[in-house]
Amino acid sequence: MFYHKLIKKGVGVLIEHQSISIDGKSFQAVTVKLPKTTLLTVSNDKGYIMCGALDVGLLNSVLADRKIVAGRAVGVKTIEQLLAAPLESVTLEAEQYGISAGMIGSEALLRMT
Repeated sequence: MFYHKLIKKGVGVLIEHQSISIDGKSFQAVTVKLPKTTLLTVSNDKGYIMCGALDVGLLNSVLADRKIVAGRAVGVKTIEQLLAAPLESVTLEAEQYGISAGMIGSEALLRMT
């Protein structure tokens, strides 16, 4: 497993990156610690799942031509929680992969392979 931390002196870990495997499939997990919130994402070359900061409506409307495969889980604070959480919403393009709201994050990622 590849694990990388970006540390600013006196602040602690700001960005964590790790390679993870789900049923033998490789994904990249990134945690970005910001003031009062943490951004979480797990991705591969086809798509990603992300914490509640993801604006699925924007991806489906303004950025629809990009055909982004993505899902959003809310209330998660760690990568492990993101993988285990049901997705609250998904993009229209994700639905083309059989991904739907309510699906567990790790299951959605496996459908992106």
